[in-house]
Amino acid sequence: MIQKILYNFKKYKFLLQQLVSRDFKVKYKRSVLGILWSLLYPILMMAVLAIVFTNVFKFSTPGVNYLVYLIIGLVIFNYFSEASNLAMSSIVSNFSLINKVYMPKYVFPLSKCLFVGINFLLTLIPLYVVIIVSGTELNIYHLLLPYVFICLFMFTLGMGLLLATISVFLRDMFYIYGIIQTMWLYLTPVMYDISMIPENFQTLFKLNPLYQFINFARSIILYKNIPTIGQWAGCGVSAVVVLIFGIYIFRKKQDKFIYYV
Repeated sequence: MIQKILYNFKKYKFLLQQLVSRDFKVKYKRSVLGILWSLLYPILMMAVLAIVFTNVFKFSTPGVNYLVYLIIGLVIFNYFSEASNLAMSSIVSNFSLINKVYMPKYVFPLSKCLFVGINFLLTLIPLYVVIIVSGTELNIYHLLLPYVFICLFMFTLGMGLLLATISVFLRDMFYIYGIIQTMWLYLTPVMYDISMIPENFQTLFKLNPLYQFINFARSIILYKNIPTIGQWAGCGVSAVVVLIFGIYIFRKKQDKFIYYV
């Protein structure tokens, strides 16, 4: 199975590149700033949320810079949110192409995750600008961050494959998932510290995979700690389990897509 996937990936590499390139052209078509929005958007969003949550709701994170705390959570959650949304609609929106030419259908959700992934890497630039300007010290543990980024990509791809499958058979999923994402955002300690949650509920919040990814990154960037074995395992297990489950469901149902799209 793995050998077949690698063979198909090599065979359809050009198609994957074209799909990602097309997404960039469509997104930034007739945009004056173009790809610079990938740098400006997280900064502007962070500024608005920081003003609201520090001045209105009086949120703070003792011992660390709240702006850095906030933008780490936003960058990670925004990648997952945008990539999973685009992956969910990738099969339905490309039906005319799927119906005419044979190709592995998973390239469409994969291309969306890669496309948003490139934007994600660009958003790391303003993240590190904020880190440096805020006076947060850089440390050698930052070299461990690619691990959590890979886990985040695997988790998002797994969710994207699962959502793409469900949306083919249930178009209501496009609306349902919007509600789920809003709930997911507020149930993830992106804008607040988990210590604000009553202790008897904190364990449930920590089971959230996105919390695991965000907490891993914050441990390194803000607290200058090597993540614990539990943090490494939490990120890795969440990513692998969801990716395998997403691939299984997608492969099982993909032959029926043509009858429902």
